[in-house]
Amino acid sequence: MKSKFIKILSIVGGIIVLNVLASFVFFRLDLTEEKRYSISDATKSLLENLDKEVLIKVYLEGTELPGGFERLKRAVNTTLDEFKVYGGKNIEFRAIDPNAENDTKKREEFYAELMKRGMQPTRVVDTKGGRQVENIIFPYAVVTFEGKEVPVLLLKGTEGRTAQEKLNQSYENVEYELATAIRKLTLKEKKKIGLLTEFTKLQPVNFADLITSLQERYEIYIVDARLSPTFDGLDALILPKPDSPIDDSTKYKIDQFVMSGGRALFFVDGLKVDSVSLESTYAQPLELNLTDLFFKYGVRINSNIVKDGASSAAIPMVVGNMGDKPNIQPIPYRYFPVINNFGKSLITNNLDLIFCRYVASIDTVSSPGIQKTPLLMTTPYTKVLNAPALVTYNEAHTETQQEDYNAGVKVIAYLLEGRFESLYKNRLLPSDPNYKTFKAESTPTKVLVCSDGDLIVNDINPKTGNPLPLGFDKTTRHIFGNKDFVMNAIDYLIDENGVIQARGKEVKLRPLDKLRTRDERTQWQVINIGLPLALLALFGVLLFVLRKRKFAS
Repeated sequence: MKSKFIKILSIVGGIIVLNVLASFVFFRLDLTEEKRYSISDATKSLLENLDKEVLIKVYLEGTELPGGFERLKRAVNTTLDEFKVYGGKNIEFRAIDPNAENDTKKREEFYAELMKRGMQPTRVVDTKGGRQVENIIFPYAVVTFEGKEVPVLLLKGTEGRTAQEKLNQSYENVEYELATAIRKLTLKEKKKIGLLTEFTKLQPVNFADLITSLQERYEIYIVDARLSPTFDGLDALILPKPDSPIDDSTKYKIDQFVMSGGRALFFVDGLKVDSVSLESTYAQPLELNLTDLFFKYGVRINSNIVKDGASSAAIPMVVGNMGDKPNIQPIPYRYFPVINNFGKSLITNNLDLIFCRYVASIDTVSSPGIQKTPLLMTTPYTKVLNAPALVTYNEAHTETQQEDYNAGVKVIAYLLEGRFESLYKNRLLPSDPNYKTFKAESTPTKVLVCSDGDLIVNDINPKTGNPLPLGFDKTTRHIFGNKDFVMNAIDYLIDENGVIQARGKEVKLRPLDKLRTRDERTQWQVINIGLPLALLALFGVLLFVLRKRKFAS
């Protein structure tokens, strides 16, 4: 009896000691293969450094959520639990059911208020009891800090994927979307980005959506290249769709900016395409005075146009008459590739389709020490037209002949990382005024080269003159992922160890084998239901026998 009491006392004492030790040593274990319940170190750092409360309201509460949305809700709640662990008292979150109000009028007023704040509902039709039921779901969270708020869309998936795959992508993106919103609201010191717009005929309104989005996270400067002695002080430099040559002085400044560790993004065309008519036009070589710079950095933008026969956007075309009126239908236009083939990178992970116009192919050349990652790629069914290339809208009427589209996958955007060698190495004389400050090799840095200047250009509403969203396709009225691509790229280039790391999370779908579940249904039912009961019964019998022997002796 005494020994039993000592044993119990030891167990209780051990538990108390473990609890005391646990109060001093904090650790959490995530035993899942893809670390689905963990958050990135950058997010942890962001949360631990909060000095005031961040309130997160999630509008995914409700008892009538379809299965996929229920899983998304659990992912959000799990992520927020992790946020609370590292943010402590500075992270508060609330779950709100938009459909909780029974009064129809009040509920609709609440819907209207949410939509006014930028949250658009998703209508989901579900089958219950043999009847179709429509659910109105707001897959949003609202992050609030010091009176400012940012709506966060939690349901984001690549166009063309199944509903299950889209929800899974949304699951993967939860941490990144919420952490990005917190960073946007709590950022005290913004990085500086310069735009070299003097080499394009386009106006600032053509880049309005990109500039507005960048201003939420960064300080934006329209740079006068000719008057600026250097680009020092900037963290990144963007060259948006130039259509006139870059002068040698500016090219030297760009090169030395990169040599100093600056990040650069080039969105340039391979050919110059003027307005295209039904009668056609010729796309001519576009001389930008950048070929030797790109070649030195490890890539070459070719003077061609890539047509994609398998994935392209549509344009409205007259296909006949309906009575006395023309019949206008959307027809795939192979000069406008829609990119759904991405390289392995945090920039492109879970990215939506990218809408492009008149793209050129990019080749790589030898450049020791530079890692080249393809980001945007066409399908294998391509046709390449070298300059001068005949371009016409009537081409959309012709059928795609597979034997003509056999040029293979073409890359239209590369990420270059490493130590770059200057274009001007061994070219400056000691008498040159720049000789003393010249850098022949860069510190580790990054450059992005994209052969589509239009990728970052937004269209203008012809009726109002207001800019349309970047990536907006007027034919289908779908907003492509162009802006996300650029924002992700800048995040990665400027702050690779920041919250962009959260985009690396990958949660694998593990669907059941439908044929095996059909053919082996009874077997697995017996294993999952009968086996545990049999083991429990065996354990009971064994315990009974052992106790009987013990007391019998």
